[in-house]
Amino acid sequence: MREIVQQLRSIILKTFPTIKEEVKMGVPWYEGQFYLVALRNHVNLGFSVKGLSENQIALLEGKGKIMRHVKFYSLEDVDEAKVVKLLKTLSERRTDCQI
Repeated sequence: MREIVQQLRSIILKTFPTIKEEVKMGVPWYEGQFYLVALRNHVNLGFSVKGLSENQIALLEGKGKIMRHVKFYSLEDVDEAKVVKLLKTLSERRTDCQI
């Protein structure tokens, strides 16, 4: 799972070079909009749903009212182009908290 987290972290930092990265609750957080967490058999790339449209929320898994996620089970699941597109799509919707 460590390699998946490292790959996703690299993609986030490359996509948003000025984004503030901090550790909260033991996991990397990115300006309250994204987070990464390694679990036993997968890694979640989580997103704040604040300001998302219903169509954008539908791209994510989970039922959280504040955060939802996408799961990655292997490095092969990490398609950089798709991850970048998702990150950009879900960050562009914010009028009150742009990255």
